[in-house]
Amino acid sequence: MPLVVIVTRDVKDRFRGFLASVMLEVAPTVYISPRMNQGVRSRTWKVLSDWHNTEPRGSVVMVWRDANETGGVGIATLGSPPRELIEIDGLWLARRKT
Repeated sequence: MPLVVIVTRDVKDRFRGFLASVMLEVAPTVYISPRMNQGVRSRTWKVLSDWHNTEPRGSVVMVWRDANETGGVGIATLGSPPRELIEIDGLWLARRKT
């Protein structure tokens, strides 16, 4: 079960309350869970996505270890600007999705 990190920016207080109930807030708006399985991660992201679709304000970024993704890191984003990992000449870079 990999480490999951979620960072929020300018979201409603209910996002922060919900995340604090399922993860540890290590710094303001930065949440971690050292052993969150894929099922819990998916359900947590669904709640955040549903809320963000209802009130599209701010942004949320979730990262976790995923051997099947570029660089071994899974990234999910809500809000703007969304990012994606790409490999260029052996370097991993984050760029805005177009």
